[in-house]
Amino acid sequence: MAAMELTDDEWKQKLTPEQYAILRQKGTEAPFSGELTDNTEPGVYKCVACGAVLFMSDAKHESVTPGLQGWPSFAEVAESGAVELREDNELGMQRTEVVCANCGGHLGHLFEGVNDTPTGKHYCINSTCLAFQPQEKAAKQ
Repeated sequence: MAAMELTDDEWKQKLTPEQYAILRQKGTEAPFSGELTDNTEPGVYKCVACGAVLFMSDAKHESVTPGLQGWPSFAEVAESGAVELREDNELGMQRTEVVCANCGGHLGHLFEGVNDTPTGKHYCINSTCLAFQPQEKAAKQ
């Protein structure tokens, strides 16, 4: 169970319509539309809904796997327990949903056995769900 729980109305007030559609209704942004997809700066990727640290920039990579390109891609989470993995059999596919462990927001999907990461894990995350904190700001806190 997520640590941060808000009512549906509170989420609608806190998030933009696009963030709400993705984080609370399991939507997906269009590929190559997110502002963080091509970000290569060092820093930390946090959940835009609750601020929980999810991914570090050194785990981010550019996917070369067809069908997985166009979203921020990570080989591993920042720390164990940052996300929850859930079975997702919607849309006639068997996938693993990635959810923020703190607020329960839908982030994207995990694909395993992918050859473009050193871990074989490919966290395909919606840019809209992420807030990027550059390394220099993260170091000052």
